[in-house]
Amino acid sequence: MSELSDLDRRVLWHPFTQQAEWTPLVIAGGDGSFLIDEHGKRYIDGVSSLWCNVHGHRHPALDRALADQASKLAHSTFLGLTHEPGIRLAAALIDVAPKGLTRVFYSDSGSTAVEIALKQSFQYWQLRGRSAKQKFVRLGDAYHGDTLGAVGVGGIDLFHRVFGPLLVQSIAIPSPSGSDGAASLEQLERELSNRAYEIAALVVEPLVQGAAGMLVHPSGFLGKAAELCRHYSVHLIVDEVATGFGRTGTMFACEQEDVTPDFLCLAKGIAAGYLPLAATLSTEEIYSAFLGKRTDLRHFFHGHTFTANPLACAVGLASLDLLQRETLPNAQRQIHAMTAALSHIARLPGVRDVRQCGLMAGIELAPMEGRALGVEVCDRIRSHGVILRNLGDVVVWMPPLSISTPELQRLETATSAAIGETLG
Repeated sequence: MSELSDLDRRVLWHPFTQQAEWTPLVIAGGDGSFLIDEHGKRYIDGVSSLWCNVHGHRHPALDRALADQASKLAHSTFLGLTHEPGIRLAAALIDVAPKGLTRVFYSDSGSTAVEIALKQSFQYWQLRGRSAKQKFVRLGDAYHGDTLGAVGVGGIDLFHRVFGPLLVQSIAIPSPSGSDGAASLEQLERELSNRAYEIAALVVEPLVQGAAGMLVHPSGFLGKAAELCRHYSVHLIVDEVATGFGRTGTMFACEQEDVTPDFLCLAKGIAAGYLPLAATLSTEEIYSAFLGKRTDLRHFFHGHTFTANPLACAVGLASLDLLQRETLPNAQRQIHAMTAALSHIARLPGVRDVRQCGLMAGIELAPMEGRALGVEVCDRIRSHGVILRNLGDVVVWMPPLSISTPELQRLETATSAAIGETLG
């Protein structure tokens, strides 16, 4: 164990990590699709540094944008002030977002982007005189973040088991994954027809539920759910924290079903993994409900110290330009290579299922009693020069959208070897 590893074990508490059974891997650098440890070993970053590294590490255009902005302004509050990077990124986001979304509220993580949508929806209905609309509908197995509001509209049993007494209760409908979605839509319509008077919004991840284990929805589900929300005057909150910025093959996943939500929650890829940044986009109709005299106290009471941090916004603006010019076209080409690679893995003994949407995929292993197979595979694959993370017995692939075909092939070879070593 190195000096840094030893110091880490003595002073740190890592997220989602059982530290009694973990040895630190110290990352010292990055280069394109690779992370580099303190000893100089290179690893394919197979999960895009938790799904946010869109263009690879140390991209010159993003490094330049960060340095240029740092020479002007590192930070200024956005409470009552504004600045050029925040303004220009907001305008650029509106340009590429589904038509009808016209306002951007910045925050710093996916959880806060969702929290903001929940609070804005809730306050909107209060301002419009419909104070009974206080509940939210969510999908089974949903994940929308780790703050209490986001956990409350999630469906991860472990979180509810631990934190249940702290949570706002939500209304669950079954996840449409693995079905034609008809039963989920029927229950959604039943809930909305009976309880729309008390429901503020439906919260969904579009096309695929990421942290639930890469659960892919049937085609048409999102579009039909959006129609039901419109019919019953219930807001639609679309959480594109994981699916946004090209991950599913289009800029935003909801484009694929021609859906404009009332709220669009963005984070992760928005600043390409450089700095914390998130945004909640909403419609002009929602925004206008909050307007009035200062003494009316109608404005939205929410904010962060680092809301619209200029460094993050400058990188976000450069990232969005790069995504449109280079990275998204590359991702669209690599989807087919990734599908081919996953088809080989799907035939391996012990692989129960493979699920893919664009450049996000889950490899589900048949469970074995007393063993954490997903963790074992992710531990073993490091010896093959790849870093992956698991969701239970699901091994996740979320490589940078800039990944090359040879790098995808190397990812396939390493994953196959690690699965074979684990199950053999």
